[in-house]
Amino acid sequence: MKTPASARRAVVVSASVAGGAALGGAVSMGTATYFAHRIITPEHEKKDDTTIVSVDEAAGTVTLRANAWTTAPGRYGLWLDHGAGHARLGAVVQQTLAEGAATHEGGRSGRKATVTREVLGVDVGELAPGSARWNKYFYCGTPGSALGLDYEDVVVTSDVGDLPTWRVPGDPEADRGDWAILVHGRSAQREETLRALPVLHRLGFTSLVPMYRNDIGAPPSADGRYSLGLSEWRDIDAAMRYALAHGARRLVIVGWSMGGAVVLQALNRSDVAHRVHRVVLNGPVIDWGSVLAHQADLHFIPRPVDHLARSLLRSKASRYLLRIAEPVDVAATNWVDRADEVSHRIFIIHSATDDTVPFGPSQDLARRRPGMVHTFVWPHARHCQEWNTNSSLWEDLVASFLR
Repeated sequence: MKTPASARRAVVVSASVAGGAALGGAVSMGTATYFAHRIITPEHEKKDDTTIVSVDEAAGTVTLRANAWTTAPGRYGLWLDHGAGHARLGAVVQQTLAEGAATHEGGRSGRKATVTREVLGVDVGELAPGSARWNKYFYCGTPGSALGLDYEDVVVTSDVGDLPTWRVPGDPEADRGDWAILVHGRSAQREETLRALPVLHRLGFTSLVPMYRNDIGAPPSADGRYSLGLSEWRDIDAAMRYALAHGARRLVIVGWSMGGAVVLQALNRSDVAHRVHRVVLNGPVIDWGSVLAHQADLHFIPRPVDHLARSLLRSKASRYLLRIAEPVDVAATNWVDRADEVSHRIFIIHSATDDTVPFGPSQDLARRRPGMVHTFVWPHARHCQEWNTNSSLWEDLVASFLR
């Protein structure tokens, strides 16, 4: 018996819908897997992102292609020769707008926009026209080469192995036996913390600046992946124990970006957390969920795919898919929801225009824990670049809190 034409059409349509749904599901799973993998994978190989147009040695300036970071107010650095060299830049001297008519591709013909900035010094290498990479740390090198501070290389031993660490003594006249532990952010280097060392030195703190797992030069984790603070906290716990074993009376911890997430886990899980007196966080990840949602929006990733990525991270069944040793529960990093567990005095500096980590959760945590958590909303700076725009204010705020 022949199948009626209407029935045959229905079967074709149903098959097409089912096939489309399966294809859409496969695409969503692939996108979610890629998104989740990017979140937990260290990004150590960074490409040049800045163009040096010209250098005027007589005037002490450099002219760069203009973009959002090269035109930002404040002090910054430039990595030269693929990271082998470094220069420090100061204020914007002049900006030149692009010239020429719009092209049919949507760009502009003629001269591109440029910005001229002060050159405050060349630490290593030669400043010359060509490609470079923007450095928000401003400083490079060690506490000795960058700041002229005495320091020694020591080793902090964690469960993954020996972590290279800087130990920087404070000003002897102000020394009260307190130590500070400085924790850098995701895929960053220890140089990120150099900006805080001068004020801590003046206050008399002995500073400990450890690498943590998966840093370049540090032991990797079992899977070579980040766990968003859920395993990295053990390295900060090891640093805390090192400080206490070497005479620290009380501890202060300072963290940037993902370093803030690491610090919050350490404060919650470490057996020696009660020895921590105060905590300073700069642009911290208070809730990884809000960061992932923000990044998904920036990259036009649908929210259902974002939620699927979180499910993959916390699922034991997807460990082999993501090549992770243990699940990563994003919900466990939400300190707004876990505000009742926060038991340390915390001061948060967070820019209202942070383009990487939204500042809303920092404010929400302070509202949930009044008197315990305080925030200073920086009016304008890119992610973790508050110090760069006004180092005096940043240091005054930190010094006032720690005193």
